[in-house]
Amino acid sequence: MTDTFETERLICRRFEADDLEDMFRNWASDPMIQPEYGEPVYDDIDMAAELLERYIRGYSDPNFYRWAVIEKKSMQNIGQIAFCRVYPEIRTAEVEYCIGQGFWGNGYAKEALSGLIEHTFNALDIDMIEAYHRTENIRSGRVLEKSMMHRTDTAERFRREGKAPEGEVCYCIRREEYR
Repeated sequence: MTDTFETERLICRRFEADDLEDMFRNWASDPMIQPEYGEPVYDDIDMAAELLERYIRGYSDPNFYRWAVIEKKSMQNIGQIAFCRVYPEIRTAEVEYCIGQGFWGNGYAKEALSGLIEHTFNALDIDMIEAYHRTENIRSGRVLEKSMMHRTDTAERFRREGKAPEGEVCYCIRREEYR
């Protein structure tokens, strides 16, 4: 369940209808951000509204985890962090995240990820968090390198597809490593 968690500078909570303007302006319409984690660029606010509605409807699924990242100082939606894949039978989740360009260089992605790791292992029935970045996505790689996560050979997504990561660098952290 997508429960709110906070860090020193961020509130990570469920998306709300009022997030639309910030979401569209700060990240969903940005061609430098969306393709980096496999999402289309929403160049029309009505398309972004449909995405937001999908997020909000998703909360009815107990395995849907997506948080709006809110900067406390401005109270703007500056990005999102989510479990893009959840494997409840093995208590594993894959994380994705994005922060709007106007907020880059402040450590917000690392802070949101650290907060999510803490929240997950203290409040959710998930024993392992995985992530990966494309080799050319250096910014995302830096976030993962600086996080509590460590490099690993593969991720559940690739195991299930019967492939080895090609051009992706995988990371993970297990509950027992967090404690």
